[in-house]
Amino acid sequence: MTEISIEQTAFGGLAFADNPEPRCACVLVLDNSGSMAGHKITHLNEGVRYFKEELLSDSLAAKRVEVAVVSFGPVTERHEFANPADFFPPELEPEGDTPMGAACRKAIEMVEARKSVYRVNGISFYRPWIILMTDGDPTDSISEAAGLIKAGEASKKFAFFAIGVDDANMTRLAELSSRPARKLRGTSFKEFFLWLSSSMKSVSQSSPTADTVALPSPDGWTSL
Repeated sequence: MTEISIEQTAFGGLAFADNPEPRCACVLVLDNSGSMAGHKITHLNEGVRYFKEELLSDSLAAKRVEVAVVSFGPVTERHEFANPADFFPPELEPEGDTPMGAACRKAIEMVEARKSVYRVNGISFYRPWIILMTDGDPTDSISEAAGLIKAGEASKKFAFFAIGVDDANMTRLAELSSRPARKLRGTSFKEFFLWLSSSMKSVSQSSPTADTVALPSPDGWTSL
């Protein structure tokens, strides 16, 4: 069972009292390993900032979407869940290796903890999204993470999307989820985050109990 601290509940209660809208949690699991150095990390940082701006441009998404960031190289919680106005995109710098499995497990833990906070405060919520972006091979085991992801998706606890960048091992990424991994076209980070923000807007405008939501086509950013 996930433990909820008094501080967590009190903070959540204050925020939810001012904004009792249902929430859609989105965790960005971002590779900042050494191989992301150069234009890739630059475009990634720009894309996350653009994601915030796009969410803020939609009044409903600005109230309902919550964003958190986990980076890996090493695994670090860079930002706790926050509405777009209170989300301050971290400036990622390349370092370390690619502990992808541990990063995915961390994201799942954060999602489950956040859902517990919603429940304690009587806030309804949409199925959370976990977005993994990486350009490499995992340097740790991904078998446990893959099991958790597939079980979580099967039970509709969250939706998981794996996005490969540059020379990412798409075969290994495909092992993580029953949902096909997607390959980013070049450095189309901005186009990806435009798709993600549009998807979040679509989700936030639907009913929290809806089984399916029509999402925009990914054709603008992916080659798969």
